[in-house]
Amino acid sequence: MTDSPVALITGGGSGIGAAVARQLLDAGHRVTVTGRGEERLRGFAEQLGKPEGLLTYRGDAADYEHVQGAVAATVERFGRLDTVVANAGYATHDTVAEGDPAGWRDMVLTNVLGPALLVRASIEQLKETRGRIVLVGSVAGHVHTPGNIYGATKWAVTGLAENTRRQVTEYGVGVTLISPGRVETPFWDSYGSLPPGQLLTSEQLAESVVWAIRQPAGVDVNTVVVRPIGQPV
Repeated sequence: MTDSPVALITGGGSGIGAAVARQLLDAGHRVTVTGRGEERLRGFAEQLGKPEGLLTYRGDAADYEHVQGAVAATVERFGRLDTVVANAGYATHDTVAEGDPAGWRDMVLTNVLGPALLVRASIEQLKETRGRIVLVGSVAGHVHTPGNIYGATKWAVTGLAENTRRQVTEYGVGVTLISPGRVETPFWDSYGSLPPGQLLTSEQLAESVVWAIRQPAGVDVNTVVVRPIGQPV
């Protein structure tokens, strides 16, 4: 167990992040999950029976000191870091011409600055293990939608993934962008309802993330777009 791979997942207390954590733990990885809500993190750990291989860390993915703290706590607890998953993010579900700008700043910081901070805070550890960076983007970061501010943040993540890959590949570090379509997660809570049509489950999307993480040494899968059957765009 002391030599098993270690992953750090931001926004890991629910939804896609929690599903990835569960599957990695089942595969024998050790996992740190971060989130803003102490109660949610505690509930997640209790739901899993507080396994020895799980560390929870309360922090803001858009605060560099918090991100650095999560990386340091992970290495102190587990002795290494092999994978980071920049999963924390949310949408205000409004548009540039009609939306409320009050919510945009925090969304942009979480969705765009957050992944960049995670890369910066973890890269030295990932160089040592020749590890992997996983950025959770969105189909909205590949397909334009009228006025979609959230989509603009995910276009930024699409660019960040390739820009990061071009720099860190020389260190032996892989970069994978996972871009999901519609997934049934708490993401839609502020929307008011689930969107119509078929949705992926968090567990289905997590299988793609874990597949990318478990690629053989030397293999770099860079962009994976995962839609439910029936989602046309």
